[in-house]
Amino acid sequence: MNKDLAPDQRADMVIEQMTLDEKIQLVHGGGGGGFGPPGGGQQQPNRSNGGAGFIPGIPRLGIPDLNMADSAVGVTRGAARSRYSTGLPSAIAGAASWDLKAAYLYGAVIGRELRDQGYNMSIGGGVDITREPRNGRNFEYQGEDPILAGLTIGQLMKGVQDQHILGDIKHYALNDQETGRNIGNAIIDQRSMRESDLLAFEIGLRDSQAAGVMCSYNKVNGDWACENDYLLNQVLKKDFGFKGWVLSDWGGTHSTYKAAMAGLDQEMPGSGFFGDALKKAVDSGEVPVARLNDMVHRILRSMFAVGVVDYPPAPKVVDVFKGLEDAQHIAEASVVLLKNANNQLPLDAGTVRSIAVIGSHADVGVLSGGGSAQVDPPGGNAVSPPPPAPGTADGRGGGRGGRGGPVYYPSSPLKTIRAKASKAKVEYDSGNDPSSAAALAKASDVAIVFVNQPTAEGRDVASLSLPDNQDALVGAVAAANPHTIVVLETGGPVSMPWINGVTAVMESWYPGISGAQAVANILFGDVNPSGKLPVTFARSESDLPHPEIAGLRLQQTQAPPPDAAGAGGGRGGGRGGGRGGLPPFDVPYTEGLKVGYKWFDAENKEPLFPFGYGLSYTTFAYSGATAAMTGRNVSVSFTVKNTGKRAGAEIAEVFAALPAGTGEPPKRLVGWEKLRLMPGESRTVTVNIEPLFLSIFDVEKDGWQLAPGEYKMMVGGSSKNLPLTCNVRMPG
Repeated sequence: MNKDLAPDQRADMVIEQMTLDEKIQLVHGGGGGGFGPPGGGQQQPNRSNGGAGFIPGIPRLGIPDLNMADSAVGVTRGAARSRYSTGLPSAIAGAASWDLKAAYLYGAVIGRELRDQGYNMSIGGGVDITREPRNGRNFEYQGEDPILAGLTIGQLMKGVQDQHILGDIKHYALNDQETGRNIGNAIIDQRSMRESDLLAFEIGLRDSQAAGVMCSYNKVNGDWACENDYLLNQVLKKDFGFKGWVLSDWGGTHSTYKAAMAGLDQEMPGSGFFGDALKKAVDSGEVPVARLNDMVHRILRSMFAVGVVDYPPAPKVVDVFKGLEDAQHIAEASVVLLKNANNQLPLDAGTVRSIAVIGSHADVGVLSGGGSAQVDPPGGNAVSPPPPAPGTADGRGGGRGGRGGPVYYPSSPLKTIRAKASKAKVEYDSGNDPSSAAALAKASDVAIVFVNQPTAEGRDVASLSLPDNQDALVGAVAAANPHTIVVLETGGPVSMPWINGVTAVMESWYPGISGAQAVANILFGDVNPSGKLPVTFARSESDLPHPEIAGLRLQQTQAPPPDAAGAGGGRGGGRGGGRGGLPPFDVPYTEGLKVGYKWFDAENKEPLFPFGYGLSYTTFAYSGATAAMTGRNVSVSFTVKNTGKRAGAEIAEVFAALPAGTGEPPKRLVGWEKLRLMPGESRTVTVNIEPLFLSIFDVEKDGWQLAPGEYKMMVGGSSKNLPLTCNVRMPG
């Protein structure tokens, strides 16, 4: 218990005192949400916090229980000690802020509320990059670029762990689609995975020193991710130098010997492989005692390093008002203004006389994402879901195995718009009948149409199109009123066949518990939008690397029974993720390095909205780019000026084209700076670029290499708007 000793030394001192049974006890655990009793079969009703996972500690050695909570966008399953958890904007929204301070705040909110509710480990931290824009869990992740995603999740997890809460980064790796996730086999070459999906993990772990990495359900190049020697031993533990432990996704363990020797450290939940079976394997010498000790060491040293031993949670009621304030701040930084023809926005509350608010239950709330990330809304779902079918789960937002409707947080856009435009006539139409909505729009000065695409764990969406005839709704309203504004509530990109008929479009993602306030503040100009897209918006599926999702195609072809696990959401339905009705299938990532904007650049395809794009209520001009080299370190300096009449923030982005012959896509993001400027203000900034961000992965040398030759540096406001260029030459 000497805090002055190194975490590794303290862990070794504990291991010297542990029995074999105590060691086995730490490498498997129980889980909530229908996963049996806590503690892997050991009833501990007074010690488990009722969360997603529980591992009983060793009181005689001062080792506390591990109480784990799903917490991708806030703490789920509000613990008995608190009636409330803050529902944050979706993680992809946080990434859209391109603000690492906001990412840290995001994690700090989760960390402090976990402490307040008696938990000591987060199992959020999703960073699977958006290879598949229809993936049902994209809302939990950080977008399509590994550098943006890695830096963002690194700060988010740092925010969690600075609260003395163990952090976790997941799902390692290539868990880029949900339908059939338990039987899909991601096929990809080493260079492509190291420079894309795995790079996001590498950066995030380096910056956060997260305690845990959760391995994913799927196979990668033929081996289950949770028993994949290349992923776990060679890359994660050897190349990344990861000191924490690898825990399986819930139900993602498949063996004892192979999983243990490939680098899995903890089976979750249950004890089918790492309970008695592992004990027997250790007793017989099949699994060396040294390997078991390594598993236990990684868990214990993480507990000491993060402070869960020395600074245990002190449960209390969550600070509701602080959560609301922080959630609104993040939401306001994350909203992306996609179109604003004729300066339709911001609205002038003093002159607008009538406003039609239409669709997406905007009278009562804002949409959230479903699955194990679902944060309980205070007071319950603002929209009454349809009753669950007989014999199914409780229907909470398609989450946790539920089969019900989406969950809406009680944050009413209609009320906040009425409060802003107190002198105007503000009326609501559900949008269920496009002709009725069009009639209201025609009688109003301005029409604001809220549209949505619900997404959830355990299943992908069938297309980029908005469901439930919402495209027709927008078209009818736009035809009736030339001043039509669309507010999107989505977990990722959607297509917009009506884009030319509306004057303004705003992407609010799933904006969280204070979403309505954030949206209204931007609609009326109290906040100047500054978010930019962390993902490319395609015009249609035909422009994607894979127009059809492999799992969905098989599901349609095989016609599994209605209750097949692949159709379920959340951990309860997702464990089978395809076992109930789909045959095993390959997911060949033939696009390789060309993820997101890199695909669109390389294939000369024009996106609907490019990566890094976002408008402001002011304008910015770029000038004077220069590049310098100090050793292998490159820096790019340039000036940004606010040329408009409002204060605003610009995310100035730096991309690099690598030397010819490297086989890279046309360009990659290598850095950015978020600048807040007053009207007429100019500022010169220098963006320092890490050598890693300019490197390629050399498979033969099994390492990162800076290729000699000329690097073209490009600077601007999006991946498609880069007015400044300068060059540097890397010596051989």
